[in-house]
Amino acid sequence: MVPMAGTTATGSRKIETYEEFEKVHALLLAASGLPERLHRRLFEKLSCEHFDGGDHFQIEPCEEGRQRRLVLTSASMPRDSDVFLVDHAWTFRLSDAYTQLSKVPGLAERMGSLMCVDVDVDVSLDAEDEAEVNDERDVVETLESEVREAKENGDGTLRWLELEGLHIDDDMLVSLALSTRFPELVALSLLGNKLNSAEVVFQELIKLKHLKGIWLNNNPVLKNCDGELEQVILKELPELEIYNSSLTGNFGEWALGFCAGLYGKDNPGNADQTDTLLHTVSTLDLSNRNIHNLIKKAFSPICLPSLSYLNIRGNPLEQNSVGDLLDLLRRFPCLRSLEVDIPGPLGGSAIEILESLPNISELNGISASKILETGKHIIDSMLLPRLPEWTPDEPLADRIINAMWQYLMTYRLADEEKLDETSVWYVMDELGSALRHSDEPNFRVAPFLFMPEGNLASAVSFSILWPTQNVCKGDECTRDFLLGIGEDKQRSARLTAWFHTPENYFIHAYEKHHQKLLSTSLMLPTFQSSETRSIHQPGGRPLRVYTDIPHVEEYLTHPKFAITKEPKDADIIWTSVQVDEDMKKATGITDQQYINQFPFEACLVMKHHLAETIQKAHGSPQWLQPTYNLETHLSQLIGDYCVRKKEGLDNLWILKPWNMARTIDTTVTDNLPAIIRLMETGPKICQKYIEQPALFQGRKFDLRYILLVRSMHPLEIFLSDCFWVRIANNQYSLDRSSLFEYETHFTVMNYRGAINHKNASDFVREFEEEHQVKWLDIHTRVRKIIRSVFEAAAVTHPEMHSPTSRAMYGVDVMLDSSFQPKLLEVTYCPDCTRACKYDMDIVVGEGGVAKASDFFNNVFRCLFLNEISQVSPL
Repeated sequence: MVPMAGTTATGSRKIETYEEFEKVHALLLAASGLPERLHRRLFEKLSCEHFDGGDHFQIEPCEEGRQRRLVLTSASMPRDSDVFLVDHAWTFRLSDAYTQLSKVPGLAERMGSLMCVDVDVDVSLDAEDEAEVNDERDVVETLESEVREAKENGDGTLRWLELEGLHIDDDMLVSLALSTRFPELVALSLLGNKLNSAEVVFQELIKLKHLKGIWLNNNPVLKNCDGELEQVILKELPELEIYNSSLTGNFGEWALGFCAGLYGKDNPGNADQTDTLLHTVSTLDLSNRNIHNLIKKAFSPICLPSLSYLNIRGNPLEQNSVGDLLDLLRRFPCLRSLEVDIPGPLGGSAIEILESLPNISELNGISASKILETGKHIIDSMLLPRLPEWTPDEPLADRIINAMWQYLMTYRLADEEKLDETSVWYVMDELGSALRHSDEPNFRVAPFLFMPEGNLASAVSFSILWPTQNVCKGDECTRDFLLGIGEDKQRSARLTAWFHTPENYFIHAYEKHHQKLLSTSLMLPTFQSSETRSIHQPGGRPLRVYTDIPHVEEYLTHPKFAITKEPKDADIIWTSVQVDEDMKKATGITDQQYINQFPFEACLVMKHHLAETIQKAHGSPQWLQPTYNLETHLSQLIGDYCVRKKEGLDNLWILKPWNMARTIDTTVTDNLPAIIRLMETGPKICQKYIEQPALFQGRKFDLRYILLVRSMHPLEIFLSDCFWVRIANNQYSLDRSSLFEYETHFTVMNYRGAINHKNASDFVREFEEEHQVKWLDIHTRVRKIIRSVFEAAAVTHPEMHSPTSRAMYGVDVMLDSSFQPKLLEVTYCPDCTRACKYDMDIVVGEGGVAKASDFFNNVFRCLFLNEISQVSPL
């Protein structure tokens, strides 16, 4: 959403009439989508800042207090019948978030409460000690109660025993002598105790020969024995069907009955029971039971003839082929509703599953007809919300920064002259923030900038809320978090910002993408060695140069070049703007003039195209960090993130706009919802952050190289002997709060912060001393990488070739902690202020001093006269 603030005839006079309001806010009203019938109602409420939402809505806790929802308290509310003002509780630029939370009184406390992250869930040590004493006493009382209940309600034989969370340790388990006192036990839960010794647990449990279910979850012994305990217990207790909530390979009628709710404490089932109750089961939830083989005698149409709903999510089922599973499910006569991972054991497409199971009318909570109608391959209506998580010692500000992406909304201001470069983020007040997501919402929300005096200076930001469906008392009020965003814009993947979406789908997409990159090995052709001819004019007159770059006009003093003010009179056009057909027509530029641009050079200078160019040619080279175009490869990025998380790898990423310079709208984060939500501020790439860069005196730095291109076919490129280092102002840190500090994580200080200038020769000498490395080795690797980048462009984009193009590019490189260069970006018409301002000692090649006043002379001599001075061919 980009609200546009227009000019107005009212000047700074306060808006008093609806007609004035409508005229001034016409663009904003249209952008909001508010029905015209509600425009006057909005004006009335804005005029007196009338917040009457509390008269119609109520905020209720949900998800065990970790979220809130909004409920209608009015008797009813017809569609488009009213509009409500929603205040903004927090408005900020992203770089200011941490500072505001720490300095604005009461802000952190309010945001912590609004986002449900202000309550600690840990139990104090004193409370734990007291609980332990009480629970030791309660073990005996629990056993006595269980025995008494078995006598009152049955034959006196205790078959089901739950001893959960009673602080039972190894010695106490032995002292309980369960096998002697209760030899007929069918199910035993010791969940959440302090059992530590695998040997003790094993010896005690194998005495219970009739056990069909045992729960040892949340006991230290499971971490200590590393899975070995399960193997030995299953070997000694072959009748065991459930182990720690998972179905064992021996599962049968009892385990299925337990999952169906037939068996439990009130009806434990006998060990020698022969009659089956499964024929009455219509609903069966087998989700997350670690089932490897579903094809069992007990799980069959004969034993489960009434089965109509089946959930098999979260099971590997790798011992069954897709065909065998589909064949089995087809034979259940009443099966109509199915829950399954997609992609998963039944295949990778919802449509294909439905075509194979024609009797299924509902898949993952969505009607089959709707799935087939919309053509969705991946569907899921049972998405669980992402709830805030934190550790007890985590500062409140960190919790808020982590959780706020569930609540933030954004807009970017604009006037008639320009669009603001930095987006504004905001959190609606408690009422607005309680609106949860629905794919079929009954309300709509839009930001609205009210200008009571008719100009941007007087603007006050609100959100407006109105019903888009008829709503009844007690209904939850919802909005669509991704309004107007369909599957063509990766809607399902973007929902991951708010919900736990199926990880296996994204991991599959990532693995497929990654394998494709690994298998890419484009054979680069051998270019014939041929020098581009130098340019000569009749009579030896100087080459006329038109430029709009002050440094070129000032420092291009070589006698064979002369500056001209008219583009149409120039032999060479050297400009900072794109020369397209419209510009040529307007200025009289012809195809015979030399231009400092190559056709289709966007394949290098736009960040998403650069990554695509390299990946097409080289796959996934070590010198390019994993990079994803979020507009097309969000699913693959999510999969990569999930794999890294599972493997315990670092997960810090940097988001960069496609074509903005000076690190505008660039963010560093390890928060997946943040990555997804930041797509809303414009197209971006997401690149794996170099978490362990090489440091110079504790600070980050990168290197700017200047590359000169005479020809793309054959490839004829030269590297300037002058490079410069750009150093961050602050000491490098990975503290969460530092991720918002520009002068810690970014190195370009030309536009903000103080420039930390360092002569290249001094830097190299001090860097070699600090790290005991040879700079020449690093420089050799950098040269090879830059050559590879332009080879990729030449091969994948032969249309770049143009005999009348010559260009200069900036190539930015960063070193990791192993001193391996990593490509950051390629820049068109780079800022060469430093090269023109400072004389430099040349630390590569033949050495010497590069005079600042000669920089552009050397550039133009190389590109147009074929004279090499202080540049070297690549």
